[in-house]
Amino acid sequence: MSTMPEWMSDPLVSEIPEKKLRFLGEMFAQGQGKSQKEMMAFLMPMMKKAQKENLTFTPKEMSAAIAAIKKYSTEKELEQIDKILKKAEHPAS
Repeated sequence: MSTMPEWMSDPLVSEIPEKKLRFLGEMFAQGQGKSQKEMMAFLMPMMKKAQKENLTFTPKEMSAAIAAIKKYSTEKELEQIDKILKKAEHPAS
């Protein structure tokens, strides 16, 4: 049995390096069920971790990964993903 989520083998993300996919998978998995306040406390260290590991994502890579994740998500997961994305786009100043 594979430990990789189904979305990671989707053709949408076939051009994204596995290290980046695993990072995104970890971020989305750990972000599940968090409140907005918890999400901000969670996202900041994740972004620092990405920088430390020299992981940068092109807009194309992010769009493809998000599309693939959404494709395999439940309605409840989709709501949580939208919350995560809104927070990532508009962090509190």
